[in-house]
Amino acid sequence: MSWTERIRIVARTAPAGAVLLAFAACTVGPDYEPPEIEVPDYWRAAVEEEMAVDKTALETWWTALNDPVLTDLIRRAELSSLDLAAAVARIQEARALRGVAKGGYWPDIVLQGAFSRTKISENGVQGQAIGTDGDVDGGEGEEGDSGIAPVNDWIFGLDFAWEIDLFGRVRRTVEAATANLQASIEDYRDVLVTLYAEVGAAYIDVRAFQERIRYARDNAESQNQSVQLTQDRFRAGLTSGLDVAQAESNLASTESTIPTLKIGLEASLNRLAVLLGEPPGAVDEELSDPLGVPQASETIMSGVPADLLRRRPDIRRAERLLASQTARIGIATADLYPSFSLTGYVELEAIDFADLGDTGSFGWGIIPGFRWNIFAGGKIRNRIRAEEARTEQALVFYEQSILLALEEVENALVAYEQERLRRDRLTAAVDASRRAVELVHTQYISGLTNFQNYLDSQRSLFDLQDQLADSEGQVVKNLVNLNKALGGGWSPAEADALAMQMPAGQPDSENGGSR
Repeated sequence: MSWTERIRIVARTAPAGAVLLAFAACTVGPDYEPPEIEVPDYWRAAVEEEMAVDKTALETWWTALNDPVLTDLIRRAELSSLDLAAAVARIQEARALRGVAKGGYWPDIVLQGAFSRTKISENGVQGQAIGTDGDVDGGEGEEGDSGIAPVNDWIFGLDFAWEIDLFGRVRRTVEAATANLQASIEDYRDVLVTLYAEVGAAYIDVRAFQERIRYARDNAESQNQSVQLTQDRFRAGLTSGLDVAQAESNLASTESTIPTLKIGLEASLNRLAVLLGEPPGAVDEELSDPLGVPQASETIMSGVPADLLRRRPDIRRAERLLASQTARIGIATADLYPSFSLTGYVELEAIDFADLGDTGSFGWGIIPGFRWNIFAGGKIRNRIRAEEARTEQALVFYEQSILLALEEVENALVAYEQERLRRDRLTAAVDASRRAVELVHTQYISGLTNFQNYLDSQRSLFDLQDQLADSEGQVVKNLVNLNKALGGGWSPAEADALAMQMPAGQPDSENGGSR
């Protein structure tokens, strides 16, 4: 027999007083326990063997790039980001709603006062009754046309109402609100992790585009010299006009890539400015000096897959939402049981205002009561089933969040490692292509090869240099994405220490008893 079924039997058979004693401080519904989720013991990607176990480096991963400009931009983003400001507002909202829920522990006390001046109709039921009893003044009343004079009534007092939380409806409500507050804090951390990664990626894009533009201009300058060379040789009768036309075409093709690269650069600068909470163009001047792509450390700071459960804010948020939803089952279950309340009033009432201070004007009342919905057409049980189904959805979402996080990390590991290999090969290709251009140039001047070979070597060099600059940026961006996938950018240890200080759901001095 389940605990819930035992409760129902006692409620049906025990005397009312015994029931109240039996259920004192009883909280119905399931008590939340974090689910046991199995995760792999190691990363599948081969790059795992290069990982370090220093998890503290993840908290400030950008410092490994040794770029003071990037460090400054990240700190400015943390102070000015509108996304973070919205996340802070969501925390404030959740904290206020938690305060609303905790207010259920306390009675509602209303201070009120009223003044009324009434005159009973002489021809009405009460007026006729007064006339029959002979209480009518016989002469002309205060109004001049009636024997019943108007009456004043002054009232000043307190009303109070208190629902006694025998079955834990309020406790479960506070439990759900507390978990929602914790989820909103994890949402803030998730925004923070994403913000750091986006600032890093946008900054790296800026430096990569600047590098690609530099390569394009250097090649354009070199190809412009080739145009002058072919023109000089053509005027000297050493070559045909075909070489001149091909050289001019190659130069124009290279120059045509610069506007496209500038579009990408401007978009990256504008994206970076918006991430900092500033209008587009705000960082153009301070980043105008091309400093090159930051160089990443070859050591990856990571750990084991199980660390994601503590470090990834989105997983932590999903777990807190699951806890909140579990508490809502208890809120719905409380409707199966009676609710007990205590209401009353204390007041002063007098016809004359000056008499309000007399002891004879004092009145009071106290009204204990209960309400038990013994038949609701199945609505209560179906609401419980609905909350249980929502809890199952929250559990599935939590499990899916873990799987997606594992997938993201594995993909980021592979992307980082493979892009590093690609960058290294492109570096070797650029060195070889640069030597080829020098050799072909010498051979062309000496008449040992045709101009087409020279053009091909120039095009190849520019293409490889452009790919190398892009790959250098992509390597660092992949490292940024890896740190983001690992939940880097904040300290779980500090967060856990703060969480230990947060009350779980009992009334405290934070806002208990206040309006």
